[in-house]
Amino acid sequence: MHRLLFVPLLAALAGCADGGSSEPVPPQADPIDVLMADYDGQVPGAAVLVLRDGEPVVRRGYGLADMDAGVPVTASTNFRLASVSKAFTAATVLLLAEDGLVALDDPVRKWLPSLPAAAEDVTIHHLLSHTSGLIDYEDVMPEGLDRQVRDADVLAILEGQDRLYFAPGTQYRYSNSAYALLTLIVEAATGERYADFLRERIFVPLGMDNSVAFEDGISTVASRAYGHSLVDGAWQRTDQSPTSAVLGDGGIYSSLEDMARWDAALYDNRLLSDDTRALAFADQTGVGVGEDNVNAYGYGWRLDGERLWHSGETMGFRNVIIRDPAQRLTVLVLTNRNDPEPYALARRIMDEVR
Repeated sequence: MHRLLFVPLLAALAGCADGGSSEPVPPQADPIDVLMADYDGQVPGAAVLVLRDGEPVVRRGYGLADMDAGVPVTASTNFRLASVSKAFTAATVLLLAEDGLVALDDPVRKWLPSLPAAAEDVTIHHLLSHTSGLIDYEDVMPEGLDRQVRDADVLAILEGQDRLYFAPGTQYRYSNSAYALLTLIVEAATGERYADFLRERIFVPLGMDNSVAFEDGISTVASRAYGHSLVDGAWQRTDQSPTSAVLGDGGIYSSLEDMARWDAALYDNRLLSDDTRALAFADQTGVGVGEDNVNAYGYGWRLDGERLWHSGETMGFRNVIIRDPAQRLTVLVLTNRNDPEPYALARRIMDEVR
């Protein structure tokens, strides 16, 4: 792939100071390429996007989206976003709140009455902010499961858990269970399938034409990146886990091109009103969070000072988006490998382009 190379001006001038008799100064490597070197070549790759004032100043693919077929990563490659999907899940619920179909202080059992009595005081707000205290479904999945778990299965699992980790609103605990239930609330309030509502209300209006909440046998992923893990020194395809079919906590596939459109919509009211976006980007926990680089959680976003960010980790994929709205700067790193988590890398890229 073509890479930009930079020649420092002073060095170039120095080479000409004596009439050009000195040796030519070799170009310096692009610092972003240097940071991404481990993802380049015949290995599971990465896609990197840097947006400043809504314009892409870096948009590059490294390595392979599909090692078996030798397909390279491009700006159109769709990666499984994993928990970066949570911002979209939150947005669907906030759209329904703007429509007047749900209220953020609705008890969850209003919409999902089969939840046990222990969830009596859990509200939609608690689900969105990870303050519900609900049991993590991944810790109590049935043994011997021979198929993937879906969002409705999460509800079925929680129906047998008449207990909470803590009283709702008193603590913060990151909850995949909560975001799976949010998709079911969207379906209960609208009578639509969650994937269809997501497409109709977010993807189509924003022109995110190739993004999809992937359902095997129902939808397909164009230009798909496949996940990989390093096993005994060799990369192996590890694209799906038993929980990969749960949509609300991490089931969206998207690309650099489509995510640029999503980022643009987070600056104005083309999707959500100013007041609603302010809710999503404000501390909604009311309690200490206690996670690295997180001092609060909004609705689908981690908060770190003025920065908004979210990571996404699932079998074969590690992703991160970091937004600095005050600087109108966004860095997105999507990877189709199990390691490393790219948060620190994205921070270094953000520092490099400031």
